Amino acid sequence: MSDSSDVQASHELEVKVSTPEKPTGEAHDEVSVTRHSITVNGQTLNYTATAGTMVLPEEKHGKEGEFEGHKPRARIFFVAYALDEQDAASRPVTFAYNGGPGSPALWLHLGLLGPRRVVMGDAGELTGPPYRLTDNEFTLLTHSDLVFIDPVSTGYSRVTEGEKPGEFHGFKKDIESVGDFIRLWTSRAGRWLSPKFLIGESYGTMRSAGLSGYLQERHGMFLSGIMLISTILDYATVDITPGHDLAYVTHLPTQVATAWYHGKLGKRRTLKGVLREAEAFADGEYAAALHLGARLTPTARRRVAQKYARLTGLGTEFVLQNDLRVELMKFCKELLRDRRLTVGRLDSRFTGLDRTAGGSAIDYDPSYAAILGPYTATFNHYVRQELKFQSDLAYEVLSGRTRPWSMKEFEGRHVRAADTLRSAMHQNPHLKVLNAAGYYDFATPYWAARHTLDHLQLDPGLRGNIREVFYEAGHMMYVHQPSLAQQARDLSEFIEWARGDGQS
Repeated sequence: MSDSSDVQASHELEVKVSTPEKPTGEAHDEVSVTRHSITVNGQTLNYTATAGTMVLPEEKHGKEGEFEGHKPRARIFFVAYALDEQDAASRPVTFAYNGGPGSPALWLHLGLLGPRRVVMGDAGELTGPPYRLTDNEFTLLTHSDLVFIDPVSTGYSRVTEGEKPGEFHGFKKDIESVGDFIRLWTSRAGRWLSPKFLIGESYGTMRSAGLSGYLQERHGMFLSGIMLISTILDYATVDITPGHDLAYVTHLPTQVATAWYHGKLGKRRTLKGVLREAEAFADGEYAAALHLGARLTPTARRRVAQKYARLTGLGTEFVLQNDLRVELMKFCKELLRDRRLTVGRLDSRFTGLDRTAGGSAIDYDPSYAAILGPYTATFNHYVRQELKFQSDLAYEVLSGRTRPWSMKEFEGRHVRAADTLRSAMHQNPHLKVLNAAGYYDFATPYWAARHTLDHLQLDPGLRGNIREVFYEAGHMMYVHQPSLAQQARDLSEFIEWARGDGQS
């Protein structure tokens, strides 16, 4: 990625570190406040960055329901950016987080939204260590203040002394704790009248759907818009449990996109052309064949296998050997086996090298390996050297400490947050939703998200509240600079559209 000549920045203009006086052992906020400026396309933006931990309290009640005060439960790490000398009532504020579950917000922070971004290159042209930051000419700070949130046990967020981390590691408690942080931050910052937006990536989209209901129902906080990045709102769309075939249908267009990208289908056809054929086949003949199961005739089975093979670059016999159901890891291993390469799960444009070309599963995800080093190194530098927040804790990146993740609310059925989003949109008909997806994303396939949104059972009069945008990249589409530039425009336009509706 090249630096932009239209971006100039001045950092660390003023530093103020806040460490309030406290009784020994009592949990307290610890924040660092720094002032910066950045010039984007000729416009100078002076902004204040606040980085640190905010104590998240819970009300205590006795056995008879009597109020007993507040109990500190966790310290939530956040980084907030606010333009100086702005009208807080009219200036939008966007709350951002990633997914996992177990991931902090550094990916959206340093990849897409914040005023600084990581320089790492892209598929086939990675820069390698040591890594560096540059000013982000695509920052959403041009249109909204930003608050990046690390859920409990990710980043620098931890429970307070004596608390059990596992109590926060689950669908319901995660939504409650992030939602309560948003409420508390909004109150302290005096931003209740600001247009408010959520942006989450991957499992963060599941969190956003849950928050759309929790914020409305628990705190009376109605949102202007929700931006879903690499969407997963219904686990049924990616579940490959035997006897459940939907995931094979939703993954097939991404398999076709991947085969096209790596030259398995030739370059004479366009990506969109092969995808339209793949989508029609997936929803039509292929879905019908899987539905029939053993009732599918041998002749029809071979015909479907041949078409599957032609569209995906796999061998017909390989497709038949897998009963027309090629699981993700098998596809990632098989597609480029003749080149002794594997393809990525998060972004199938990336390729990797396994110990051997044999076997049926990849040793590692090359697309995750490509992003882990650059983002981890640059954030650890940035938070200390530029934001001036000091901590000797390990900054937890996609932490395994959040496992096991509790989904007890969905025992005996698929995990699904789409219904909460539909309900929130019905109760707040001004709420707008943006679905952003990458064609090369196997973690949250774009056709799976489309299936979920098509089955929201949303009132027809509200379907226009949803916009969809697609990119020729993967899960983190912003690592591809043309997609980053387009996504920045898409997000800015969405915010203007959503806040404009609220002012009408």
